[in-house]
Amino acid sequence: MSKQKRSILVYPDPILRAKAKAIPKVTPAIRDLVEDMFHLMREEEGAGLAAPQVGESLRLFITEARPDDGIPERVFINPVLSKMDGDLIPYDEGCLSLPDIRGMIRRPTFIAIDYMDMSGAMVHLESDAFPARVWQHEFDHLDGMLIIDRMTPIDRLRNRKAVKLLEREAGL
Repeated sequence: MSKQKRSILVYPDPILRAKAKAIPKVTPAIRDLVEDMFHLMREEEGAGLAAPQVGESLRLFITEARPDDGIPERVFINPVLSKMDGDLIPYDEGCLSLPDIRGMIRRPTFIAIDYMDMSGAMVHLESDAFPARVWQHEFDHLDGMLIIDRMTPIDRLRNRKAVKLLEREAGL
């Protein structure tokens, strides 16, 4: 029996707009999903990837290792942003589910996150650096939120044609 090949979903796929479901426990299917997600994220050179982006409406995302910052790859299961603090800092973000679309997204600088890891243990992390931004971006996917929802009005206008093209290509 061959394994189904996953791919990254592109806006306006409805799964990208759904609120993802919690994962009760780590199963072989979850392990396979995580393995596929790491492969796809690295293939597309992303900083992170959420399960809804590969067609699984589950509260799970992964982040790439950043050896220069001493950060290992991570798997976040049922994450909760337990604290958001600091100034809202703009940063030019893109998204693997919105090809060729970028915009300035304002996010808090400090994030505390609680999640279950692949062993089932609860983990607490805090960051006031790039990982905090990635966690927020990927967490948004679990609630059906995309960068086009958080863009400045100017960036929304600048990307309007690209968004409409994606919608047209999807038959909307």
